[in-house]
Amino acid sequence: MKLHVVSHPLVDDVLAALRDERTPSTEFRRLAHRVSLLVVAEATRDLPTAEVLVRTPLERTPVRRLARRVVAVPVLRAGLGMLDAFLELVPSAQVGYFGLERNEQTAVARCYYEKVPKDLKDAVVYLLDPMLATGGSAVAAVQQLKDVGAVRIRLICIVAAPEGVQDMLTAHPEVPVFAAALDRELNQHGYILPGLGDAGDRLYGTPRDPT
Repeated sequence: MKLHVVSHPLVDDVLAALRDERTPSTEFRRLAHRVSLLVVAEATRDLPTAEVLVRTPLERTPVRRLARRVVAVPVLRAGLGMLDAFLELVPSAQVGYFGLERNEQTAVARCYYEKVPKDLKDAVVYLLDPMLATGGSAVAAVQQLKDVGAVRIRLICIVAAPEGVQDMLTAHPEVPVFAAALDRELNQHGYILPGLGDAGDRLYGTPRDPT
């Protein structure tokens, strides 16, 4: 597995506001969309293209179009905050969903919903999950994607913890991870430090104390 941290002044600026506990949900959603655009652009850099001909208003010319099927799979519910940005850049992408719920005491992920397109063998599948914390949810989701036939899998997140990155490296060494930031560590409750808090709660206005 390769970790790709997207280094860009616009990413830094958005992360500063995302981390701020005073940022309201409406603004948090807008900022999550913006930073997701930047990370998705980097994560899709290696998508294969093929040459085709189009006619401009003046002449026929060769151009390049995407040559492989793309599937986006947000992890419910926080991954939904990244989906619109992905579809803005790749409007032809198909969409699947994984519902994963983390046990707050054990940090173990439980799948309660799965709906993904069929025949994923030839697709490039992007798993969308804003926080790579313990790695439990991401590791489980990648395994489920493999179980339904996915071969080319990429994980896109906003903030990652070293512990989660290591767990992904151990479980799925071939899956690249794209993140806006690699944070310092996890606290005793499995939350990323300094982190953003709980991304799902901050996106949708259901706050709780992460400590």
